[in-house]
Amino acid sequence: MNTQFIADGVVAGATIALGATGVTLTYSIMRFSNFAHGELISCGGYLTLLLAGGIGSIATASAVPIDPFSVGWGVLAAGLIAMIATGLLALLLDALLFRRLRGAGASISVVMASFGASMALRALLEVVFTSKPAYFSRELEIATPVAFGLRATPDQLLLVVVAAVLVAALYLLLGHTSLGRSMRAVSENPALARVGGIDVGRVERATWLIGGALACASGVMLGLVVQIRPFMGFDLLLPLFAAAILGGIGSVPGALIGGLIIGLSEAATVQWLGAEWRAGVAFAVLIAMLLVRPQGLFASRL
Repeated sequence: MNTQFIADGVVAGATIALGATGVTLTYSIMRFSNFAHGELISCGGYLTLLLAGGIGSIATASAVPIDPFSVGWGVLAAGLIAMIATGLLALLLDALLFRRLRGAGASISVVMASFGASMALRALLEVVFTSKPAYFSRELEIATPVAFGLRATPDQLLLVVVAAVLVAALYLLLGHTSLGRSMRAVSENPALARVGGIDVGRVERATWLIGGALACASGVMLGLVVQIRPFMGFDLLLPLFAAAILGGIGSVPGALIGGLIIGLSEAATVQWLGAEWRAGVAFAVLIAMLLVRPQGLFASRL
């Protein structure tokens, strides 16, 4: 039996897990489903592409691929800068659009506003960059044996490691820093946290920055292993929410496990049933989890 789908599923699952972590973090603190998160993923990919081009025009050596990977240090540096920029973009969206609606307690209005922001950002990306796919590199990578007959490219292995490091860093931040403890308190009870002296506004700003940075990292990963398109974040939105709900809204380890399950399920479906069934897998898993265990595998707040 061909087990290559396991390696493909882990790579896809790592990308989904990063995005799902941002979704579950935002939902836990802000109390609404941000459907513009997919467009933050797309914006992160394009910002990295633009910054990498700028860095490359200044330092041509930055475009030389770092063996054995397909990209140079310019893309890596651009990705770090773009993570900050995407976090600031998420913060700007909240300041201009979401904050007043959240303050008024109009949860449905906030969700609808996120839909509007999603469409606006997606249309803007398509106008500026067109719908033509873009790539960080045209270098051809050959998949090499990893273990148990599985094969993966160096870029894919790098992305799995980076995703694991980012999720682990977030988990440590939430459990071992004052900011993390404040975020968990706000997640449990914002009013009580405010009475207890916690700066809720600071926690919310930190949440948008972290969520946007994770979305950007997910977009960079998609750009490296697939391609960059205005619709790439929108196409990933259902798997993101399915992974977040599967793992349990508010659980960072749950988002990681949920992302891996969705990624593996999609890869197995492509191999056994065909690529045309892939889009339905996340939806089927989501419905099944809502019917059997609505609280998710790890029901907890941050």
